[in-house]
Amino acid sequence: MAEQNQKQDEVRQLVEHATAQAFQAQIPQLQSQIVQRVLQALPAAGGVAASGAGEDSGTLVHAVSNIHAGSTQKEILRALLDSGSGYCARIALFVVKSGAASGWQSRGFGDDEAVKDFSLDLNAGPVAHTYQNRVATPGNIAEMGRRFVAQFGGPANEQVLVLPLTLKEKVAALVYADGGDSGKLNSSALELLVIATSAWLEVVSLRKQAAAKEDAALGGRVETAPPPVQTVSSFSDPFAAHAPMHVPAAIPSAAEVVEVPSARASSAAAPAAAADPWAGMSAEDADIHRKAQRFARLLVDEIKLYNQAKVAEGRRHKDLYDRLKEDIDKSRGTFQKRYGNTAAASGDYFHNELLRSLAEDDVNIMGSNFRR
Repeated sequence: MAEQNQKQDEVRQLVEHATAQAFQAQIPQLQSQIVQRVLQALPAAGGVAASGAGEDSGTLVHAVSNIHAGSTQKEILRALLDSGSGYCARIALFVVKSGAASGWQSRGFGDDEAVKDFSLDLNAGPVAHTYQNRVATPGNIAEMGRRFVAQFGGPANEQVLVLPLTLKEKVAALVYADGGDSGKLNSSALELLVIATSAWLEVVSLRKQAAAKEDAALGGRVETAPPPVQTVSSFSDPFAAHAPMHVPAAIPSAAEVVEVPSARASSAAAPAAAADPWAGMSAEDADIHRKAQRFARLLVDEIKLYNQAKVAEGRRHKDLYDRLKEDIDKSRGTFQKRYGNTAAASGDYFHNELLRSLAEDDVNIMGSNFRR
């Protein structure tokens, strides 16, 4: 009997390991599909932008890239608010839990914490329609209720927009936006950003679940601890109550995994630590380097995705930079703006990623005009 149980455990570990690898292999494809969905909807958003504040589709794509650069829920949600503020005057996120919608953070209200803990009425106006039907809903500021107007005032044209941020087919948060004094309110662009955020939150959750399974399959002992007690006002993890739809609920989340390394796992960890290019840095600096490298890869992946024919021709004729100069320079500027004055500036990650991914490690493919 003991021998049979041991064999069953070995088979289970093999299955878990294979499943985790399969999840990890699908993550890049899922990310590409998200970008493609956004691109398919760009003509409609671009039309609104062109007639409004003058944003082009490239700006919207970079806004999505900023959201996809986030690796935690807080980073992703903050990126949504930062990016969304380019398409409206005021934007705020309200987390939905236990039948209540409580303020988390905002942009354009004078203080990022202005809406913190403010409770929306889920039973009236555009908030109710958005929450019940999971669709973006325009409305009048008066429909937001007297408390809301008294505390935050309203836009000059009185028009507002409420959007649903869904996770696991449920409304996990509500996004409020208005035009403030300027009247700038690009509803199509905001809807695209919220959709991209919802999808990316799913992918990040899937990645964490896959990593947890991988750790367990490598020999660690997985123990599930009771989830931490959290009130709707703490927001240390705005979507802690939601698990990704793609993974069985029995699998613990990464935050719930407590691993006790075995000898096998410990011996495998030593070479990995030695190979860490950021070993010896502070935890904060190492994290910035990792994010910068990931952001560089996202930017270059976008260039490849949107210019497949040019990439093929440029590689063939060894003039890739000349063919993609506008895209490369624009993405380099985006990277420099975000990481040029941080600890990651010394890593030159965007330049290195161009050579690695676009030029396939052959600088000559970039052409004579490329800065080496």
